[in-house]
Amino acid sequence: KPTAHHRKMTNPNPLGNIPSHITSLLTRLHAQSLEQESNITQEQWHSDQFHDIMRDKFIALDQDKCQFIYQLSRAINAKTIVEAGTSFGVSTIYLALAVQANVAATGGKGTVIGTEYEPEKAKKAREHWKECGDIVADVIDLREGDLRETLKENVENVDLLLLDSTSMATYLCIALLTSKSVWLPMALPTLKLIQPKLRYGAVIVADNTVAVKEKYQELFEYIRAPGSGFTNLTLPYS
Repeated sequence: KPTAHHRKMTNPNPLGNIPSHITSLLTRLHAQSLEQESNITQEQWHSDQFHDIMRDKFIALDQDKCQFIYQLSRAINAKTIVEAGTSFGVSTIYLALAVQANVAATGGKGTVIGTEYEPEKAKKAREHWKECGDIVADVIDLREGDLRETLKENVENVDLLLLDSTSMATYLCIALLTSKSVWLPMALPTLKLIQPKLRYGAVIVADNTVAVKEKYQELFEYIRAPGSGFTNLTLPYS
Protein backbone atom coordinates (compact mmCIF):
# COMPACT_ATOMS: atom_id res chain seq x y z
CA LYS A 1 0.00 0.00 0.00
CA PRO A 2 1.44 3.43 -0.95
CA THR A 3 2.57 5.60 1.94
CA ALA A 4 1.47 9.21 2.36
CA HIS A 5 4.92 10.24 1.14
CA HIS A 6 4.54 8.24 -2.06
CA ARG A 7 1.05 9.60 -2.70
CA LYS A 8 2.42 13.15 -2.53
CA MET A 9 5.24 12.46 -4.97
CA THR A 10 4.89 13.83 -8.48
CA ASN A 11 6.25 12.11 -11.55
CA PRO A 12 9.25 13.78 -13.19
CA ASN A 13 8.62 15.29 -16.59
CA PRO A 14 10.33 13.04 -19.18
CA LEU A 15 10.74 16.06 -21.47
CA GLY A 16 13.37 17.60 -19.21
CA ASN A 17 15.84 18.34 -22.01
CA ILE A 18 13.31 19.82 -24.44
CA PRO A 19 13.82 23.50 -25.45
CA SER A 20 11.98 25.85 -23.11
CA HIS A 21 9.93 27.50 -25.85
CA ILE A 22 8.39 24.10 -26.67
CA THR A 23 7.58 23.22 -23.05
CA SER A 24 6.02 26.67 -22.64
CA LEU A 25 3.93 26.14 -25.77
CA LEU A 26 2.76 22.73 -24.58
CA THR A 27 1.78 24.11 -21.18
CA ARG A 28 -0.23 26.83 -22.87
CA LEU A 29 -1.95 24.46 -25.30
CA HIS A 30 -2.89 21.97 -22.60
CA ALA A 31 -4.35 24.80 -20.51
CA GLN A 32 -6.40 26.04 -23.45
CA SER A 33 -7.66 22.53 -24.15
CA LEU A 34 -8.76 22.02 -20.54
CA GLU A 35 -10.51 25.40 -20.50
CA GLN A 36 -12.41 24.62 -23.70
CA GLU A 37 -13.40 21.20 -22.47
CA SER A 38 -14.66 22.56 -19.15
CA ASN A 39 -16.91 25.00 -20.98
CA ILE A 40 -18.70 22.32 -23.01
CA THR A 41 -22.12 21.65 -21.53
CA GLN A 42 -23.80 18.26 -21.21
CA GLU A 43 -26.37 19.42 -23.75
CA GLN A 44 -23.61 20.18 -26.25
CA TRP A 45 -21.97 16.77 -25.71
CA HIS A 46 -25.22 15.10 -26.76
CA SER A 47 -26.31 17.64 -29.35
CA ASP A 48 -26.99 16.80 -33.00
CA GLN A 49 -24.70 19.75 -33.77
CA PHE A 50 -21.82 18.22 -31.81
CA HIS A 51 -19.58 18.06 -34.88
CA ASP A 52 -20.03 21.78 -35.57
CA ILE A 53 -19.51 22.62 -31.89
CA MET A 54 -16.20 20.75 -31.84
CA ARG A 55 -14.73 22.23 -35.02
CA ASP A 56 -12.68 24.82 -33.12
CA LYS A 57 -11.97 22.75 -30.00
CA PHE A 58 -8.67 21.16 -29.01
CA ILE A 59 -9.86 18.17 -26.97
CA ALA A 60 -6.16 17.35 -26.74
CA LEU A 61 -4.76 14.20 -25.18
CA ASP A 62 -4.19 14.89 -21.47
CA GLN A 63 -0.72 16.07 -20.51
CA ASP A 64 0.12 13.01 -18.41
CA LYS A 65 -0.95 10.73 -21.26
CA CYS A 66 1.18 12.72 -23.70
CA GLN A 67 4.17 12.33 -21.42
CA PHE A 68 3.46 8.60 -21.25
CA ILE A 69 3.36 8.16 -25.04
CA TYR A 70 6.58 10.19 -25.28
CA GLN A 71 8.27 7.89 -22.76
CA LEU A 72 6.84 4.79 -24.43
CA SER A 73 8.01 5.93 -27.86
CA ARG A 74 11.50 6.51 -26.47
CA ALA A 75 11.53 3.11 -24.74
CA ILE A 76 10.69 1.15 -27.92
CA ASN A 77 12.94 3.36 -30.08
CA ALA A 78 9.97 4.29 -32.28
CA LYS A 79 10.96 6.00 -35.51
CA THR A 80 7.77 5.53 -37.51
CA ILE A 81 4.58 6.50 -35.70
CA VAL A 82 1.04 6.83 -37.02
CA GLU A 83 -1.39 9.09 -35.17
CA ALA A 84 -5.05 8.57 -36.06
CA GLY A 85 -6.54 11.82 -34.88
CA THR A 86 -4.21 14.84 -34.93
CA SER A 87 -6.63 17.70 -34.25
CA PHE A 88 -4.56 20.78 -33.26
CA GLY A 89 -1.36 18.76 -33.14
CA VAL A 90 -0.59 18.78 -29.42
CA SER A 91 0.12 15.08 -28.90
CA THR A 92 1.88 15.08 -32.29
CA ILE A 93 4.52 17.38 -30.80
CA TYR A 94 5.36 14.80 -28.15
CA LEU A 95 5.57 12.04 -30.76
CA ALA A 96 7.81 14.14 -32.98
CA LEU A 97 10.14 14.97 -30.10
CA ALA A 98 10.42 11.28 -29.24
CA VAL A 99 11.16 10.30 -32.83
CA GLN A 100 13.81 13.02 -33.14
CA ALA A 101 15.45 11.85 -29.92
CA ASN A 102 15.45 8.24 -31.09
CA VAL A 103 16.98 9.14 -34.43
CA ALA A 104 19.65 11.21 -32.70
CA ALA A 105 20.47 8.30 -30.38
CA THR A 106 20.44 5.37 -32.81
CA GLY A 107 20.55 6.84 -36.31
CA GLY A 108 18.31 6.34 -39.30
CA LYS A 109 15.28 8.35 -40.34
CA GLY A 110 12.07 9.07 -38.49
CA THR A 111 8.56 10.25 -39.25
CA VAL A 112 5.26 10.88 -37.50
CA ILE A 113 2.34 10.38 -39.85
CA GLY A 114 -0.58 12.45 -38.65
CA THR A 115 -4.16 12.39 -39.93
CA GLU A 116 -6.76 15.15 -39.81
CA TYR A 117 -10.16 15.42 -41.46
CA GLU A 118 -10.82 19.09 -40.66
CA PRO A 119 -8.77 21.56 -42.80
CA GLU A 120 -8.91 24.31 -40.17
CA LYS A 121 -7.57 22.01 -37.48
CA ALA A 122 -4.78 20.88 -39.79
CA LYS A 123 -3.88 24.50 -40.45
CA LYS A 124 -3.76 25.27 -36.74
CA ALA A 125 -1.67 22.17 -36.04
CA ARG A 126 0.92 23.29 -38.59
CA GLU A 127 1.09 26.69 -36.90
CA HIS A 128 1.87 25.02 -33.58
CA TRP A 129 4.57 22.84 -35.14
CA LYS A 130 6.10 25.86 -36.86
CA GLU A 131 6.25 27.58 -33.48
CA CYS A 132 8.19 24.58 -32.15
CA GLY A 133 10.70 24.79 -34.98
CA ASP A 134 12.42 22.25 -37.21
CA ILE A 135 12.97 19.77 -34.37
CA VAL A 136 9.24 19.05 -34.55
CA ALA A 137 8.07 20.21 -37.98
CA ASP A 138 10.72 18.32 -39.95
CA VAL A 139 9.55 14.83 -38.93
CA ILE A 140 5.77 15.27 -39.29
CA ASP A 141 3.88 14.09 -42.36
CA LEU A 142 0.32 15.39 -41.94
CA ARG A 143 -2.24 13.81 -44.23
CA GLU A 144 -5.53 15.62 -44.59
CA GLY A 145 -8.82 13.94 -45.45
CA ASP A 146 -10.36 10.53 -44.86
CA LEU A 147 -7.70 8.44 -43.14
CA ARG A 148 -9.04 5.32 -44.83
CA GLU A 149 -7.64 6.82 -48.02
CA THR A 150 -4.66 8.86 -46.78
CA LEU A 151 -3.10 5.91 -44.94
CA LYS A 152 -3.34 3.45 -47.83
CA GLU A 153 0.11 4.23 -49.23
CA ASN A 154 3.59 5.21 -48.08
CA VAL A 155 3.20 3.73 -44.61
CA GLU A 156 5.73 1.05 -43.70
CA ASN A 157 7.35 -0.57 -40.67
CA VAL A 158 5.21 1.23 -38.09
CA ASP A 159 6.53 1.11 -34.53
CA LEU A 160 3.57 2.73 -32.76
CA LEU A 161 -0.05 3.48 -33.66
CA LEU A 162 -1.96 6.04 -31.58
CA LEU A 163 -5.75 5.87 -31.79
CA ASP A 164 -6.83 9.14 -30.20
CA SER A 165 -10.57 8.99 -29.55
CA THR A 166 -10.54 12.46 -28.02
CA SER A 167 -9.78 13.91 -31.43
CA MET A 168 -12.63 14.29 -33.86
CA ALA A 169 -10.36 12.90 -36.57
CA THR A 170 -10.81 9.45 -35.05
CA TYR A 171 -14.42 9.59 -36.09
CA LEU A 172 -15.95 10.23 -39.47
CA CYS A 173 -19.09 12.32 -39.61
CA ILE A 174 -21.44 10.90 -42.22
CA ALA A 175 -24.67 12.44 -43.44
CA LEU A 176 -27.79 10.32 -43.46
CA LEU A 177 -30.89 10.79 -45.57
CA THR A 178 -32.51 12.40 -42.54
CA SER A 179 -29.81 15.10 -42.67
CA LYS A 180 -28.72 14.09 -39.16
CA SER A 181 -25.10 13.20 -38.47
CA VAL A 182 -23.73 10.20 -36.63
CA TRP A 183 -20.24 9.38 -35.41
CA LEU A 184 -18.83 6.27 -36.99
CA PRO A 185 -16.00 4.79 -34.86
CA MET A 186 -12.84 4.52 -36.92
CA ALA A 187 -10.55 2.75 -34.44
CA LEU A 188 -10.94 -0.78 -35.82
CA PRO A 189 -10.88 0.19 -39.52
CA THR A 190 -7.71 2.17 -38.83
CA LEU A 191 -6.08 -0.74 -37.03
CA LYS A 192 -6.96 -3.15 -39.84
CA LEU A 193 -5.54 -0.72 -42.38
CA ILE A 194 -2.26 -0.28 -40.50
CA GLN A 195 -1.91 -3.83 -39.14
CA PRO A 196 -0.09 -5.28 -42.19
CA LYS A 197 2.39 -2.42 -41.87
CA LEU A 198 3.17 -2.88 -38.17
CA ARG A 199 6.58 -4.25 -37.31
CA TYR A 200 6.74 -7.27 -35.02
CA GLY A 201 6.46 -5.97 -31.46
CA ALA A 202 4.77 -2.72 -32.44
CA VAL A 203 2.61 -0.99 -29.85
CA ILE A 204 -0.95 0.28 -30.29
CA VAL A 205 -2.26 2.90 -27.87
CA ALA A 206 -5.99 3.65 -27.74
CA ASP A 207 -7.29 6.50 -25.62
CA ASN A 208 -10.47 6.57 -23.52
CA THR A 209 -11.14 2.84 -23.74
CA VAL A 210 -13.00 3.00 -20.41
CA ALA A 211 -14.94 6.26 -20.77
CA VAL A 212 -16.21 5.37 -24.26
CA LYS A 213 -15.75 1.61 -24.11
CA GLU A 214 -18.90 0.98 -26.14
CA LYS A 215 -17.24 2.63 -29.14
CA TYR A 216 -14.29 0.27 -28.77
CA GLN A 217 -16.35 -2.91 -28.50
CA GLU A 218 -15.50 -4.14 -32.00
CA LEU A 219 -11.85 -3.28 -31.50
CA PHE A 220 -11.73 -5.22 -28.23
CA GLU A 221 -13.40 -8.23 -29.80
CA TYR A 222 -10.91 -8.13 -32.65
CA ILE A 223 -7.70 -7.88 -30.62
CA ARG A 224 -8.92 -10.31 -27.92
CA ALA A 225 -10.03 -12.99 -30.35
CA PRO A 226 -8.08 -16.28 -30.09
CA GLY A 227 -5.11 -16.23 -32.43
CA SER A 228 -5.24 -12.47 -33.04
CA GLY A 229 -1.58 -12.10 -32.15
CA PHE A 230 -2.31 -9.16 -29.86
CA THR A 231 -1.92 -8.85 -26.10
CA ASN A 232 -3.55 -5.95 -24.28
CA LEU A 233 -4.07 -4.22 -20.95
CA THR A 234 -5.85 -1.14 -19.65
CA LEU A 235 -3.77 1.54 -17.94
CA PRO A 236 -5.28 3.39 -14.96
CA TYR A 237 -5.60 6.79 -16.59
CA SER A 238 -8.75 8.84 -16.06
